[in-house]
Amino acid sequence: MFCDPVFRPVAEAVRETVEGTGGGAALAIRVGNRPVVDVWYGTADEHGTRPWEGGTVVNVFSVSKGIVATLAHRFAERGLIDLGAPVSTYWPEFASTGTVADLLAHRAGLPAVRPALPPGALFDWVAMTDALAAESPWWTPGERHGYHAVTFGWLVGELLRRVSGREVRDLVREELAIPGLSIGLPERDAGRAAFVLHVPPADVPHRGAAPPPSRLAEAMRDPESLTAKAFCNPAEQLTPGLPNTSRWRAAQIPAANGHASARALATLYGGLLSGEIVGREALDRATEVWSEGDDEVLLGRTRFGLGYMLPNEMRPFAPSPRAFGHSGSGGALGFADPDAEIAFGYTPNRLVFSPSGPDPRWTLIVGALYGCL
Repeated sequence: MFCDPVFRPVAEAVRETVEGTGGGAALAIRVGNRPVVDVWYGTADEHGTRPWEGGTVVNVFSVSKGIVATLAHRFAERGLIDLGAPVSTYWPEFASTGTVADLLAHRAGLPAVRPALPPGALFDWVAMTDALAAESPWWTPGERHGYHAVTFGWLVGELLRRVSGREVRDLVREELAIPGLSIGLPERDAGRAAFVLHVPPADVPHRGAAPPPSRLAEAMRDPESLTAKAFCNPAEQLTPGLPNTSRWRAAQIPAANGHASARALATLYGGLLSGEIVGREALDRATEVWSEGDDEVLLGRTRFGLGYMLPNEMRPFAPSPRAFGHSGSGGALGFADPDAEIAFGYTPNRLVFSPSGPDPRWTLIVGALYGCL
């Protein structure tokens, strides 16, 4: 472990979020591309007996989208992808008129497939990409935005495959080459993966009286709603304990089954800030506000760049409006703040779910971090 004395309150905040709660977590922070925090606490296995280690990886859910977006911007910078071109330029079977930028900015109108998908579709790349290529958009591409919670990975991932001839997991390994960062999890690395612990909703901390049901929660109860179809079709997405199965880890579900250590996420976002991964012009374009306002899927107000989430009302993960990155279901978080020169990676295995607002652990950790600057 390592912690610059100036940032000791940040390490203590991480310890506080773990002690007495079960599970574990790691936090890595770079400031000016210099490591200042690399700490981990708690346990990584189901029974609370295996200590968390510096190289422990965990499923980071939608934090994966930032990884996939980074690949797209590397390709765009090389001229292999034109962000303004129709997706069908590279993927002829793609029936919609949407552009590459529409895919990345959650404006493509393809957050869900309407017909119920058969068992096994979640793990079948061809089944999912064929279904999406044939699907009619839920709105005219480019006119509105809505979070492509799981389809983002297949849409952008297939685009990358068409351009490069390589699968997304291979691109992450070969193009980014960051230890502890992968789509899915190679079987050889299973022994260093943390077990994902689900927390019953009643155990999720909140201040004062419990909040009333959100529009998102209400929409999830209607199986015909766009929101429910985005999160529940294929239905296997809701299988209890799915992230801990070998089938999930072996699959390519690039919007949701990325695995990372905290150190790897801080390295990724530090490399973006330093210009080592993409150039300044490409990064500025990627992190501009491309989508802002009412989200057709999450039913709240969100902000996105091209593939990166920007701090917003539903997920206020950083105080700076110019920060960019991505949160993950249950609390994982990776982001960069170009003004403060911060690169941040947080990887818990105890999942805390909230339909809107910050993970309560972020409040402590991010608050302590900015208080140290």
